[in-house]
Amino acid sequence: MKTRRDFLAQAPLGLLGLAVASRIEAKGADEAKPPPGAPGAFNTAPAVGPEVTAATFAEAEKLEQVTLTPAQRAMAAANWRTSMASMLERRAGPRKVALQDTLPPATVWNPMLPGHTSGPATNRFSPTQRSPGPLPANDADIAFAPVTHLSYWVRTRQLSSTRLTTIYLARIKRFDPQLRCIITLLEPQALAQAAQADREIAAGKYRGPLHGIPFGVKDLLDTAGIPTTYGAEPFRDRVPTGDATVVKRLYDAGAVLLAKLSMGALALNDIWFGGQTMNPWLLQEGASGSSAGPGAATAAGLVGFSIGSETGGSIVSPSMRCGVTGLRPTYGRVPRTGAMTLCWSLDKLGAMTRSVEDTMLVLHAISGPDGIDVASVPSHLAYDAGASVKGLKVGYFPGWMKEDPATEVDRASLEAMRKLGMVSTEVSLPDWPYDSLNLILFAESAAAFEELTLSGKADELSMQVPDAWPNLFRESRFLSAVDFVQADRLRRKVALEMARVMASVDLLLVPSLRDEMLVISNNTGHPSLTLRTGFVEVSQARSDWAPDPQHPLPTFSSPRRVPYGVTLIGRLFEEGTIAQVGLALEQAMGVAGERPPGF
Repeated sequence: MKTRRDFLAQAPLGLLGLAVASRIEAKGADEAKPPPGAPGAFNTAPAVGPEVTAATFAEAEKLEQVTLTPAQRAMAAANWRTSMASMLERRAGPRKVALQDTLPPATVWNPMLPGHTSGPATNRFSPTQRSPGPLPANDADIAFAPVTHLSYWVRTRQLSSTRLTTIYLARIKRFDPQLRCIITLLEPQALAQAAQADREIAAGKYRGPLHGIPFGVKDLLDTAGIPTTYGAEPFRDRVPTGDATVVKRLYDAGAVLLAKLSMGALALNDIWFGGQTMNPWLLQEGASGSSAGPGAATAAGLVGFSIGSETGGSIVSPSMRCGVTGLRPTYGRVPRTGAMTLCWSLDKLGAMTRSVEDTMLVLHAISGPDGIDVASVPSHLAYDAGASVKGLKVGYFPGWMKEDPATEVDRASLEAMRKLGMVSTEVSLPDWPYDSLNLILFAESAAAFEELTLSGKADELSMQVPDAWPNLFRESRFLSAVDFVQADRLRRKVALEMARVMASVDLLLVPSLRDEMLVISNNTGHPSLTLRTGFVEVSQARSDWAPDPQHPLPTFSSPRRVPYGVTLIGRLFEEGTIAQVGLALEQAMGVAGERPPGF
């Protein structure tokens, strides 16, 4: 085992190193050795790395927002190569150490704070049991039915998995050229899985509500022998040898994998190497990202359900844009083994569906630790579709509800919750610079794709604008490690504030695209449910990208009607509560069943 002395003896040395070397020549090597028992000291080994000057630090101060005196700059320049440059040896050499993609950091974010209880004490799962009625005669009506209906028809053998799979395959071939939401279509495999499901169900071996239901996954989930491309040019030929844990669990539930769905390259926005994925409700705009494919495919009735991922809004935003229901589980509930890593302490996998209860059917199948993802933890899931929501306290931020991006749909949703017997409760959070937490996102993502950046392969991505990953990865190399630690401490402080807020209410209702809450809740790990509760009109196409005067967005002579929804934030590991409330709100608002025109 290396001692601190060993490490320091191999650290770089600057002017002091030269002085030591001169002393060695003058007095001999033996006299330069420290006496026995002397502790190691910083700044006492040969210098490495490029020469730096006081001017180097003067320019760096602009990035790090510190100010040194001329004397301090001179000292730093004189000993940087002896005191700090060796910290880069891991990647700069000579003793380079490769960090495999599956290696997580030593530190693990735990959203459960000391002294706070999290989640229900026991499991309880009671979905809706009533019949949805007879099987529709029209294929489109079948395709757009929620999983709760599809599973009933499949279980009662009114509908075979093979027929349902064939319906979706036909729709994919018809509509995907408009949407560009499919990266890899798996027709032979899907038909084989569907046939197997039909045989099992006929033999009385029914696996549960997902048995025989066709689904798609965002193309960051590994599938054995099937390309998993991350939507990015450098990975378009990547073929994994194993399945992600979530994929395995869905296979075990009897679900049928139809397609790998598009995603913004490396999980950012809605442009991938095949183009931009479009919104079925408004084909002149993107589907939003990065779970663009799951959003578009689910909204257009091309799959029964889909799996998306979120790091900073990638389930919430496409769910809003495409009018689907998106569940972002509590951080740690669903294992991410076999999923592309963007941010170890932020990434989450969740269901995107056409109804609230569908998200719970999927969550029930994919929950629980797998013994591999170090962040996945044991948890209980309590959901009762028949439970009353009367008396539940729903927190809201009065100021947020009165200003953009909130709309009349947000305010009407809150009023509907009051009419359902819930108690609206004003809450507040300190006016802090929550965007400072994004330093964690940028630093972790730049680390996850370090080799892509340093090798220059990030230049192969089609989007090279300032707000795309290639530039952000490069810029993130200049973030301060000190500031990363301070952002991590701020994260703890924010988590304590959220714990205070959530202790006073059962859930929150927030405008879905309120930046503060997207940043806060993704960093604290709280679950969210985004569901359609109305419609708004837009006179211009919307985009995830920063405005570009050279490429203005389409405008419309008459406003276009598009879906709009709200987001419910739950307590840690209490997805069941927000689903019960979401189910009641979905029924009260009565807009979930409307389909995008032309599909």
